[in-house]
Amino acid sequence: MATVRFNALNTLINREAKQVKREANLTSDYYGKLVFNRPKMKKYLSVDAFKAVIDAIDNGVTIDRKIADQVAIGMKAWAMENGVTHYTHWFHPLTDGTAEKHDAFIEHSDNGGVVENFAGSLLAQQEPDASSFPNGGIRDTFEARGYTAWDVSSPAFIVGTTLCIPTIFISYTGEALDYKAPLLKVTNLIDKAAVDVCQYFDKNVSKVTANLGWEQEYFLIDEALYQARPDLSLTGRTLMGHASAKDQQLDDHYFGSIPERVGAFMVDLENEAYKLGIPCKTRHNEVAPNQFELAPIYEEVNLANDHNQLIMDVMKKVARHHGFRVLLHEKPFKGINGSGKHNNWSLSTDTGVVLYKPGKNPKSNLQFLTFVVNTLKAVFDHQDLLRSTIVSASNAHRLGANEAPPAIISVFLGTEVSAMLDHLETAVVDRKMTPDEKTALKFDIGRIPEIILDNTDRNRTSPFAFTGNRFEFRAVGSMANCAAPMIALNTAVANQLIEFKKEVDALIETGIKKDEAIFQILKKLIVECKNIRFDGNGYSEEWVEEALSRGLTNVTNVPDALDAYLSEKSKDLFVRNGIFSERELEGRTEVEHEKFTKKIQIEARVLGDLAINHIVPTAIQYQTTLIENVKGLRDIFSPEEFEEMSAARKDLIKEISCHISSIKLKVKEMVDARKEANKINNEREKATAYDETVRPFLDEIRYHIDKLELVVDNELWPLPKYRELLFAR
Repeated sequence: MATVRFNALNTLINREAKQVKREANLTSDYYGKLVFNRPKMKKYLSVDAFKAVIDAIDNGVTIDRKIADQVAIGMKAWAMENGVTHYTHWFHPLTDGTAEKHDAFIEHSDNGGVVENFAGSLLAQQEPDASSFPNGGIRDTFEARGYTAWDVSSPAFIVGTTLCIPTIFISYTGEALDYKAPLLKVTNLIDKAAVDVCQYFDKNVSKVTANLGWEQEYFLIDEALYQARPDLSLTGRTLMGHASAKDQQLDDHYFGSIPERVGAFMVDLENEAYKLGIPCKTRHNEVAPNQFELAPIYEEVNLANDHNQLIMDVMKKVARHHGFRVLLHEKPFKGINGSGKHNNWSLSTDTGVVLYKPGKNPKSNLQFLTFVVNTLKAVFDHQDLLRSTIVSASNAHRLGANEAPPAIISVFLGTEVSAMLDHLETAVVDRKMTPDEKTALKFDIGRIPEIILDNTDRNRTSPFAFTGNRFEFRAVGSMANCAAPMIALNTAVANQLIEFKKEVDALIETGIKKDEAIFQILKKLIVECKNIRFDGNGYSEEWVEEALSRGLTNVTNVPDALDAYLSEKSKDLFVRNGIFSERELEGRTEVEHEKFTKKIQIEARVLGDLAINHIVPTAIQYQTTLIENVKGLRDIFSPEEFEEMSAARKDLIKEISCHISSIKLKVKEMVDARKEANKINNEREKATAYDETVRPFLDEIRYHIDKLELVVDNELWPLPKYRELLFAR
């Protein structure tokens, strides 16, 4: 009887749980609804096709054309059941965004009508016109062909009525013209290199995955105010605007209650993201007014990067439904915090171990220390390259501005981990260790989980910080494609792991025990890269001086920082490991220089237009009103009274005249500087010319405009002000 009652109660509980789930419309009910994920593949593909695709995803096995045909049929059936009429190869060209060309499923039928068709050849590869995409001189304009090829590891998804198939994008001669192709190469490289090192500690490890968790910061601006600011709509940032009397100085926005209208936007955004399989986890107010953050659960780096590119597009669409515009520029407003995109990076094994998380015994902790130290060495050796992946015309406004990490690349470990490395440096000697030394060292290593259990101080001033079970690359900009820093970081770490294994194996061959060989190489690496470790205030002037004495570089100029791509060290790193050819590196560097130049060029043209056609006429109009007022005072007051009453007005008229004259002069000089820079054919030299001779005018012209904003009649001022842009809800 008791069993019967228990079963009846259990049935009732399950029924009520299902009812609650239906009423609540849980995220798990519709998560991945628009993604051709593994459950969908299993349903719509044959057993052979499903096995082949999973083998390709997990093990990198090539799919033959017959299997591709079967996958295409199943994918089309699923897509059409969801109202899809078109398909596109979705890729990441070397621009700030993604690209797609939509084709209908239809083809002519024998009876004069049309029939829906989607062959494996269309799924696997296409030839889009690549003539207008950046290539950095890799091919001439007449060589317009490019190829997109299916990335099996990233599942297809539906946006609207279009089936989107993630692909790589290469030139007809085989060079990568995108971010995904080299990123996929890097994931294979880091997998093999890390597995080889893990074999020292666990023979069961057969795969290591690079993981990424991005934190997307952004601003929301009222649609009407956005449309009234040509600088925002054309450049993504305000090229003028005096600070609001109140902005972020009270720190009252950070983690504050989310405004109702913003909350509604966030809910809709997350719903759309969940349908696309994007695991959004965190949302909150950021430091600056109208600034917010979205962060997902960690994913494999290639998929995570696809999801970040997709979410930036989705949030723009959803925002417009709520009367907002999203600003992803790193510094849309002067004087308040800009936006970044922290890249939380880690490595994990197919045995369930996060390699940057301490374990429960000395062996697993020695593995932890091995990966930490090799990462330090990689960052130290390739600090200039890592910097080059995050610099841009927009991120330059943010880096080193006491709101984001400095241009100096350093690593924060926390006092506990640093102390352990210092201990290893002194405890391990280049000789055979005594049993007591081994016991003491293993005891200390075994204590690691205890000493870093509460190591949660991230040091917000560090560009590359250890945060308990991962490293956080904090200098990445909010508009950036995460693939650029992830390609460089994973290549550098993989290369270092390869070198580490060579050195350890060489010692083992001399008769030294494995653990002792590992200790000896770790000690050497700790000494060699010690200068990259810094736990102090990265914003301080003292750190700039100390970093110089340590031999760390501090390149704040964007064109100069980009040169690191073409250093002999970087070329050797990428070419030797098969990630880029030298030609591809040269092409990408030229693209980055060209992007920098064009962004400054656009900002200069927009500012010049607004200054001469909006600000100056408004200032003259107000000045004319003041002049008429002064004339009126002369007519009705005595000379003595007139002089007393008109003095302030005359001073204001003079002040306005000075600012107007300065604006007109500076705009002319800026135009002349731009014309001279445009004559330069070499993209590197042109970028430098724009940086040195054009960009400074942006701040100089802005200074005079912002001064006019303070004195010109508010009713006449032609643009919404900061107090309106930042506090409109």
